[in-house]
Amino acid sequence: MRLTFTIQRFNPEVDSTPHPQEFRLDVGRGMTVLDALIRIKNECDGSLALRYSCRSAICGSCSMTINGSEKLACRTSLRKELDRHGHIVVAPLRNLPVIKDLVVDMAPFWEKIHDVHPWLVPGSRHSHEGVPAQMTAWGHANPQFHNVDACIMCGACVAACTVYEVSKGFAGPAALAKADRFLSDPREAPSATRARLSALQSEDGIWDCTRCNFCVEVCPKDVKPMEAIIRLRRASLERGLTTTGGARHILGFADLVEQQGRLNEAIMPLKVVGFAPRGLLRILPLGLKMLFKGKVPNPLGHAISGLSHLQALIRRVRRATPLA
Repeated sequence: MRLTFTIQRFNPEVDSTPHPQEFRLDVGRGMTVLDALIRIKNECDGSLALRYSCRSAICGSCSMTINGSEKLACRTSLRKELDRHGHIVVAPLRNLPVIKDLVVDMAPFWEKIHDVHPWLVPGSRHSHEGVPAQMTAWGHANPQFHNVDACIMCGACVAACTVYEVSKGFAGPAALAKADRFLSDPREAPSATRARLSALQSEDGIWDCTRCNFCVEVCPKDVKPMEAIIRLRRASLERGLTTTGGARHILGFADLVEQQGRLNEAIMPLKVVGFAPRGLLRILPLGLKMLFKGKVPNPLGHAISGLSHLQALIRRVRRATPLA
């Protein structure tokens, strides 16, 4: 079968902007996108630049954008892509500087990883059973790591991240998942855990994630970075780190639902910004718009039916799983 491959090309020495280039190639059943790219480089154009190494979905080197989604080229079937999309379009990872063709500069990615201090700070913490914590952390099957240690640092999650796309200061899904991996390690000192969480409260930290779920969709190793970010947020709240707008939003939302049985959109902004004069002035235009649009509930209205049952349920859940 003869296929047409559309590959985004960019050589900074001669090109001002990226441009697509088509290649025709005879392919066989069972071939992957990486197999085809290697043949294109060997048989059609030796100047094509791409990264690859293990060819076994272990090293993460061949991560790229294939038909609009971040994937490992070595595990992406040509046949499946053709059946799903009807064409093969290959481009470099998004949100990272392009060095040449399909090769991106991973330096910004590694800087984010370094910023979260990806190393263990040991302490003398012990497990509940009295077994030293150092004896309970070995083995990839340990469920408390939530599979975050399976990350191969391919960069696909960062390329798919909508927050990183608009704010390059954002820590990014991979770095935050790495932080969660050490947070979950029973060998980590409690003081180090609090220091990690405190550092992630600042701008571009855990509260900037919009939970778009794209990082989970594209991860080739099922790391689920977004869920790791949620665990970091929950751990922050459990330790009383509640001064950021994101933390106040979560606590205010839960408080309003427990009190009134529904979200009160008129009070919610006050839960986030507080009653400081500057904050009130900032949300005043929003409050007026909500009033005119009928978004402000009648304070004299009747309580929602079944509110007491909802409140009892919330109290029961909080006793079982605090801040879950």
